[in-house]
Amino acid sequence: MIIEVSIGIYIALVISFFLIGISPQPVLISGGILLVFYFLYTSKNNGSNSFGSIAKESENVPDIEFQDIGGQKNAVTEVKEALEFLKSKEQADELGIRPIKGLLLSGPPGNGKTLIAKAASKYTDSVFISTSGSEFIEMYAGVGAKRVRKLFKEARKKASRTNKSSAVIFIDELDVLGAKRGSHGSHMEYDQTLNQLLVEMDGLDTETNGIDILIMGATNRVDSLDQALLRPGRFDRIVNVELPDKDGRYEILKLHAQNKPLDEKVDLETVASESFGFSGAHLESLVNETAILALRRNKSKLEKIDFSDAIEKIILGEELPRKPSKRELERIAIHELGHGFVMELLEPGSVAKIAISNRGKSLGYTRRSPSGEQYLKTKSGLENELCFLLAGSKFEEHFLSDRSTGNRDDFNKAFQVADEMIKSGMSSLGIVNYEKLPPDEINNTINQIISHREEQIEKVIDEYEPLIREIKKLLVERELITGEELREFLKGAA
Repeated sequence: MIIEVSIGIYIALVISFFLIGISPQPVLISGGILLVFYFLYTSKNNGSNSFGSIAKESENVPDIEFQDIGGQKNAVTEVKEALEFLKSKEQADELGIRPIKGLLLSGPPGNGKTLIAKAASKYTDSVFISTSGSEFIEMYAGVGAKRVRKLFKEARKKASRTNKSSAVIFIDELDVLGAKRGSHGSHMEYDQTLNQLLVEMDGLDTETNGIDILIMGATNRVDSLDQALLRPGRFDRIVNVELPDKDGRYEILKLHAQNKPLDEKVDLETVASESFGFSGAHLESLVNETAILALRRNKSKLEKIDFSDAIEKIILGEELPRKPSKRELERIAIHELGHGFVMELLEPGSVAKIAISNRGKSLGYTRRSPSGEQYLKTKSGLENELCFLLAGSKFEEHFLSDRSTGNRDDFNKAFQVADEMIKSGMSSLGIVNYEKLPPDEINNTINQIISHREEQIEKVIDEYEPLIREIKKLLVERELITGEELREFLKGAA
């Protein structure tokens, strides 16, 4: 603030001197000298006072333990094994073990990489210092390298001051600081900063004061990191912190729900099944949104319906008040019924709900019940997925004589599924070198795959047309049909 005011006064003086006929040269010269001194001062202190502290957070030992982290059993086990050299230093020295310099935590956002780093500090009784890769990059040359030196110096000082023999430095967004050299064009500041980090990790600074420093980096873009960072002796271990499976989600939900009043009918295992693909952060948000919904509804406990609505809100967005016309409502109903009806026939028990209420960008939705963790896809499974995606448009075409723009997203996903089938040798082309296939041949094969699935959907419509019309009428009236109700209709038609 003082600098901006001083500059304003200086400019006003120069203009005033010029207007009254006095030469402003002395003021310009003196101002130039002051400006030089100012830049010399900031250059001397950059990376500290003039640019702020590089550490966003600094604690003696964080109050977080590995047992407080849910859904990451494998990652926690790997990290604990790698930390044994700090836990048992004397034994490690006797065995001639080289201390691990760095641990890289890799995985999607929101899965607990920061929590694992804090727990590692608690586990080894080390000083914890946290920062971000973006904190090191400045437009001024040499600032990033100086900040790296300051970070390591700060870690050693804090460990000595608190009588600790080790420190954990956690660098989030490591890909900003550690991207491949040369990837930023002629901007050498990035490369200089990375070079300084490599030097510090190699331990070339002799003033270590007997303090062991462990670097823990976090990124979801390992492929963008410079290979010099990933070689043995620097980031020795890469630990994958992936999305939790069903058991992991259940564990996380229990942690976040332990201080909340749950209705006795709430089954967190069922909630864990229905929240397939959720990260730890999503699950925390799910429990919080459930509590907010219970508060809005003036309830004293979190009920099953609150969890179900919260899941839909996170996946699809907030329910919107917009109301389509009656004609559009019928189109949305027949479209969503197409998705749900065909999928339930192909995979019984797979539909949880069919709704024509507005959520986010969607005018209606069909929510499926997860069938469990799937790591591989079969040909029949992909064909069923294509039928699910194409059924909405095919139902529109049959019952309303034309299709709508609401099918565009379904078509895009269907093309991706069909393309995956070609790459995996599941098409009429057999096992092929996909990269050498002509585009026309790929396109013709995709059209062939899609045509076969549309023929399958037409057979379903021919067989169940009266029942489909009956269910569509009910869906328009109520705007919602549960999976159990749909299965009752199908059971009656059998």
